[in-house]
Amino acid sequence: MNAVGFVAIGRNEGERLKLCLPSLCRESGCVVYVDSGSTDGSAEFARSIGVEVLPLDTSVTFTMSRARNAGWKTLLGRWPETEFVHFVDGDCELIEGWVPAALDFLAANPQAAAVCGRRRERFPNKSVFNRLCETEWNTPVGEAKSCGGDSLMRCGALVEAGGFNESLIAGEEPELCLRLRKAGWKIWRIHKDMTRHDANILRWNQWWRRCMRGGYGAADVAARTAANPALGEVLFGGQVRSAKRWVAAISCALAAAIAAAAAGFWWAGIAIAAAVCAAIVLQMARIARDARRRCPDWRAASEYGILTVLAKFPQFLGIRKYARDRRSNTGAKLIEYKT
Repeated sequence: MNAVGFVAIGRNEGERLKLCLPSLCRESGCVVYVDSGSTDGSAEFARSIGVEVLPLDTSVTFTMSRARNAGWKTLLGRWPETEFVHFVDGDCELIEGWVPAALDFLAANPQAAAVCGRRRERFPNKSVFNRLCETEWNTPVGEAKSCGGDSLMRCGALVEAGGFNESLIAGEEPELCLRLRKAGWKIWRIHKDMTRHDANILRWNQWWRRCMRGGYGAADVAARTAANPALGEVLFGGQVRSAKRWVAAISCALAAAIAAAAAGFWWAGIAIAAAVCAAIVLQMARIARDARRRCPDWRAASEYGILTVLAKFPQFLGIRKYARDRRSNTGAKLIEYKT
């Protein structure tokens, strides 16, 4: 029996994929690579090392959930005896020793549908945005509400849940995990390094678009889970409300400051603007303080606090785009940010 098979997904990952796929082949001969329209020779490289390649139809919108679904279905069609499927993003390299630890955990915990470990950023000091990702990956160990893009899942639980929701462009893992938890399964994060990830976010516009995608996905998942009371939980509702409230409050306050200054009450305009700046700085400081235990130093914690608050603006734009698409009945399209 093939205990574990792998599904890697990617689009123009280049050298990152050349680290990813060999790390999977080291663990198993059952590896499927799902390619979403790459033009950098990714599919050819995968075939050259004996990996099963599944190119997606380019006439249909690419989403990571669509790629993962196609991958695990191909995996089970090719190797139907596979018990567990490990999903890995094409910009990640599997860390040696992780798979045996994850399999041992699932063997000892039959109610666990999925297990994940610590995703490490390969080049955290290459940019402030990479360091932000390193902090984001550092989440609490123990029973969790969801896993990320890299995780080991029971094939039976995945089939039972029907896989990922292919229309989501972000937030597909938490949405799937919510359905699994509702069905009685558990999700766990264990204290073990799992993958090395290469975010390669080096420019502000990349980070901005990543946050927009997150806001769009959060609004989409929140609306879907709110519309299904049987799930008993609205995912990302707080994040969506926070982005809306912050942008609305700051916009109104700055408009009031400009109006006061234009009317000759410049002192009132300065006071309002100062209050807005103080509120923003205080929120950044509060988030940095809470994040310090997850960060290696205060610099990383401060960067996390600053960027978390600033992210509310592109997130809001993503939320607004989702609302427009929903009103016009326009399907979601992938918001790309990587190069």
